[in-house]
Amino acid sequence: MTTTLLEKPLADQLTQTGAEVLSGADDLEFYAHDIYSRGADLSAVVRPADKHQLAAAIKAATDAGHAVVPRGGGMSYTGGYTAGTPGAVLFDLAGMDQIIEVNETDMTVTVEAGCTWAKLRENLEPLGLRTPMWGTLSGLKASIGGGMSQNGIFWGTGRYGTAVQGCLALEVALADGSLLSVGKGFTRPYGPDLVGVFLSDTGALGIKATVTLRLIREADAHGYASFAFDDHASWLTAASEIERRGIATECFGFDPFLNAIRMKRDSLAGDAKQLVGMMKKQGSVLKALKEGVKVVAAGRDFLKDANFSLHVLAEGRIQAAADADVAIAREIVTANGGREIENTIPKIIRANPFGPLNSILGPDGERWAPVHGLVSHSKANACFQAFLDLFARHQDEMNAHGMHYGALVANVGNSGMIIEPCLYWPDARNPLIEDTIEDAHLGKLPVLAANSDAWALCQKMRKAIADVFFEHDAAHFQIGRTYRYRDSLAPAADDLLVTIKRHLDPRGLMNPGSLGL
Repeated sequence: MTTTLLEKPLADQLTQTGAEVLSGADDLEFYAHDIYSRGADLSAVVRPADKHQLAAAIKAATDAGHAVVPRGGGMSYTGGYTAGTPGAVLFDLAGMDQIIEVNETDMTVTVEAGCTWAKLRENLEPLGLRTPMWGTLSGLKASIGGGMSQNGIFWGTGRYGTAVQGCLALEVALADGSLLSVGKGFTRPYGPDLVGVFLSDTGALGIKATVTLRLIREADAHGYASFAFDDHASWLTAASEIERRGIATECFGFDPFLNAIRMKRDSLAGDAKQLVGMMKKQGSVLKALKEGVKVVAAGRDFLKDANFSLHVLAEGRIQAAADADVAIAREIVTANGGREIENTIPKIIRANPFGPLNSILGPDGERWAPVHGLVSHSKANACFQAFLDLFARHQDEMNAHGMHYGALVANVGNSGMIIEPCLYWPDARNPLIEDTIEDAHLGKLPVLAANSDAWALCQKMRKAIADVFFEHDAAHFQIGRTYRYRDSLAPAADDLLVTIKRHLDPRGLMNPGSLGL
């Protein structure tokens, strides 16, 4: 591997913007990776401290003919910021992490794009406020600007939808170094939705500088339930009905293979500690200790017979409201042949919503690669069956290379269901993975050698999975350089997209290749 040397005139111009500039070989090698793979060699990494440095450094790079690539928290695994050709300048926005304004009258919050979901929650929690969708599971590192570029789901998604649906306004740095403001800041849309043009664009149209999000009041009461099913059809049918009834803020589940991985990976002591901490925060020390004991007593045995598990989290202003929603979930599950099991998992996850990102390697040090799609409820069952058929056809080949898989599902309010098959295979980890996982956890995992044959199979299987999603008319987050977005557009819509790109980025220097552009 080589690294592209930074020409002195460009280095001087970038430095003159006031932004930090990295051009050492080790830095360039590190930033060339996302969680999944390595992109082409970079010329430089720029770390701006504010939107003005960001805009000025973009202009310096593009004036010199260099492509520019945005990076938020670095948690992409779809090539969202890995350059396709050598010589790009990568912009790491981690230093732009300030919360600019919390407006409790208008119920909005404005942040710099590099602010993480975890930092935003930490600052809003004492005020009893949050955004409707309030973070991804990777929110310890994942940034809000990245969430606006890539979209995303999890906390609050079952009721409120995806990350971008709470966005009211943006400031975007364009390829020519100008700053464009879109959105009124208190309502959306106003006329044609110009904010929406830049949402989920994977950085192909501009780099988010600031983001304004809607706020809601934090819930006062919570309810939790977990269920087991013996077949995927009843599992998915129940999950869909729970979403249609609007009773869950989060509803997600694991297939038997992912349940087995959870049983192998998780620590009961850690679970109990997290749960006790959450319950103490809510002011009930005695209840906290009782819940901690229950976690250890339940062990992982309750998952042993849960071929397909489903976990429901509900919330309300009073406990009776949250409990009533959970009761409806129980009725739906019973009607579809499911049964209730110990509700440890939703409690534990909610107790530590932005936990360490140690699951980006498997429990035996294997590499991990998720491939997801958002499908309509009417197509979820057929799509899941298509994946079972796909893996059955390739089972011998996967066994030969030590590859295995698991799948999760999650409801997305008013939209459909996420299905996410995850591949695991023996292979060497990359520098970003090593930097992301906690040292203590990483030290417990075996160090695996590079495995080119398994890697090639993973590439093939990821494409096959994406093709299954395409055949079932799926939508995607983190489109990056992985999913068949433009293939799904009508010709006139594709022409409009290309026209917008050409207007905003006439030389094609803003994250070229992302979004299929």
